[in-house]
Amino acid sequence: MAKEEKTNVMRLLDQKKTAYTPHRYEAPNGAVDGVSVAAATGQDVSRVFKTLVTRGASKKNYVFVVPVAMELDLKAAAKAAGEKSIEMIRQAELLPLTGYVHGGCSPLGMKKQFPTFIDASAQEQETILVSAGKIGAQVELDPQDLAKLARARFAPVAKEP
Repeated sequence: MAKEEKTNVMRLLDQKKTAYTPHRYEAPNGAVDGVSVAAATGQDVSRVFKTLVTRGASKKNYVFVVPVAMELDLKAAAKAAGEKSIEMIRQAELLPLTGYVHGGCSPLGMKKQFPTFIDASAQEQETILVSAGKIGAQVELDPQDLAKLARARFAPVAKEP
């Protein structure tokens, strides 16, 4: 098997000497939903997380990492961030703000470090998967390692759709 190309996220994890397992999946038509990513990588949906970028009432940006089958609880997110309210950013703002495209946004290696929150359910998992910063690539790592590298806090911010 040919040596897989490393993403910036993988290089960052290597540089920080953080253990991870890369996972690849086919996405011929671009971004796919997270539940499909879980199926394509053979993972339980409770272990695969998506990265969402938001804006608070103060105009500050925040990053939330939640299970792919769940959605962000905007009230809980605002409370965690100490904001009056939180809303999702427009998809067109994602690339210029983070350096990542929709479907390939990772909580690691963004252009700028934003306050980051990981749903508390991640702490129940030995490892979780997040985007490796590119559509078709995920990294599996210990949620505590992710929190440390992303300078993130755990908070109950996900809810059933």
